[in-house]
This record gives sequence, C-alpha cells and structure tokens, in this order.
Amino acid sequence: MRIYQYVNKVPGGMMVVPLFIGMLINTFAPNALKIGGFTQALTNQGYPTILAMYLFTVGTKMTLRAAPGMLKRGFGILFAKVGVAIIIALGISHFFNGNLWTLSTLAILAAMNDTNGGMFLALTSTFGTKEDSGTYVVQSIETGPFVTMVVLVGAGLANIPWLTMLSVIAPIFAGAILGNLDRELRDFFGRHEPLIVPFMAFTLGQGINLKSVATAGGPGIALGIAVFVITGIVCVFADRLLGGSGVAGAAASSTAGNAAGTPQAIALADHSYAAIAPIATVQVAASVIVTAVLTPILTAFVYRRRQAKLLGVPDAPIVAAPTGADFGGELGGQGAGYPE
Repeated sequence: MRIYQYVNKVPGGMMVVPLFIGMLINTFAPNALKIGGFTQALTNQGYPTILAMYLFTVGTKMTLRAAPGMLKRGFGILFAKVGVAIIIALGISHFFNGNLWTLSTLAILAAMNDTNGGMFLALTSTFGTKEDSGTYVVQSIETGPFVTMVVLVGAGLANIPWLTMLSVIAPIFAGAILGNLDRELRDFFGRHEPLIVPFMAFTLGQGINLKSVATAGGPGIALGIAVFVITGIVCVFADRLLGGSGVAGAAASSTAGNAAGTPQAIALADHSYAAIAPIATVQVAASVIVTAVLTPILTAFVYRRRQAKLLGVPDAPIVAAPTGADFGGELGGQGAGYPE
C-alpha cells in the first residue's frame, strides 16, 4: 500500500491527515486510546511534551546568519499577520465590548496570529523556493500562546505573570542558543523536525471534538473565513511588497492547530478568561479546519498565477512536487517547477 504517497497528495498532509484522524478518534471513540501506558501518552495528555519538542526544534533554525532577504520577508509577513489581528481584536474589544457575534477578542487573536507551521512549510516547499520556506524562521515566533499573551497584557486586557510567559518561549530560546552555537546540532534537529509533526498533529486532534466544532456554527466558520481572507490578503501583499512571489504570504493565511490550545492556556494564566475559553477553543478549532481546507487552495492559486506570468501564458498547470510536499525530507527544499 502506498499510504505515504496518498497522504502527501494532501497539501501539508503529514500535518492535516493525522490531525483529522485524531479528531475522528476523539469524536467517535474518545476512550479508545485511554488504556494507560505509552498508548495513552499519544492522546492529548502528551501534547504539551510533543509541542515543547517542536518549539525547541523550531528554535534551532533561528540562526543569526539567516539571509537578510529571508529575515526581511519573514518579519514583513509576521508583522502583517499579527498587526491586522491586533487591530481587529482590539477594535472589537473597544467598540463591541470584546464580543462580536459570540466571537471574543481572545478567539480572534488566537486564530489570526498563529500560522500553521507544518502546513506553511509543506506548501512553500511544494510551491515555493528555499527562501519562501526560510521565512518561517521568523514567523515561528508566533508559535503557541506567547504572542497572544503579550498582546493581551500589553493592551491591558489580561494579567499574566511574566514567568508564565517566559515558560512558553523557553524551549524556543534554548533551541536558538544551541542552533547558533553548533551548526551540526542545528542541522541534526532541522532534519528530524518532520518526525515530530505527525505526532504533534495527532495528539492535538485528540483534544478536538468534531461535534463540538459543529456547535460553533456560523461564528466559528466565519472566523476561519475571516482569518483566511483578511490575513491572506495582507500577507500576500506584504510578501510581494518585500520582493517575494506571494506564495509565502498565501501559505501564512491559516490558523495553527496548536492555536486551539491558546484560549485554555490564557485562561490558566488569567482566570478572568475561564468563562469564555471553552467557546473560544471551539471557534479556533473551527478556524483550524476551515483554513486547512482553504489555505492550500489560495497558495496553489498564487503559485499558478505566478507561473503563468513567468511563462507568459494565460494559465499554467500546478506542478506537483512528489518529494517537496512530504515531511520526510528537508522542508526547506525548493518546490518543483519554481524558478530560482
């Protein structure tokens, strides 16, 4: 059976497919893996450990010698995505008392300012260049609840101890220090990061119930569409403005799977959010699913338009990259058919 090949036909398949398998198991057989030992460790209870491993490996890629072009575009996409999230979330907080059609400031920030890194790397390695994938070195700062915590604290909307905020980014800092001190360590963790992704996705899915996502109804779906449309537009614009093709910007128009855990993380740090954290979690989870479907479509569209312009023809087919899309190889590799 060619399971691996079929999984990789899905954009970001080694992230998306395990995520959906985890959600299906949690929805229809929630106790199937709760038998103790190593098996139960692969349920949602093991997610924090696997996420910490992922954050560490991401940190090792934050080299101070990264190409200036990657850094410039990475920061541009990061500021565009987080900036528009802050403007919208704080606008709703100010004009709608923090609640618009049951969408809270917390849900909007969590969904908008955290990009699905696994999907981003899969899409940029398929449809983009090494430089497109490399912009995630900067964008990985968004990973986890840290940025949301900083925004809420900075806007006076939350009271979170600094030590709690520090604990979120400590794995990233540790990885960054080791990665800059030893190139061999950086290369080692960089090569093996893809092994963590499917486990991280599966354990995350074990914490999402599809029935609960359905109860989010219109607001959850609307949040996902808003994330896709608004952040997609501003990130593509920022990427092109800074010399990119727009592929990296389009690939950043998603909500990270781990963002579904951000509302609860905020509630644990500031109990005033405990009441709205459950519905915010469901809405962010809905956004994860909606953008998981829409973001690959936008990225492929931007890629095809770019190819058509370069080739001077009305339209150009999307060239599949049989090895670029999977998480088994180096995600920073160049996508097939894309010019240097």
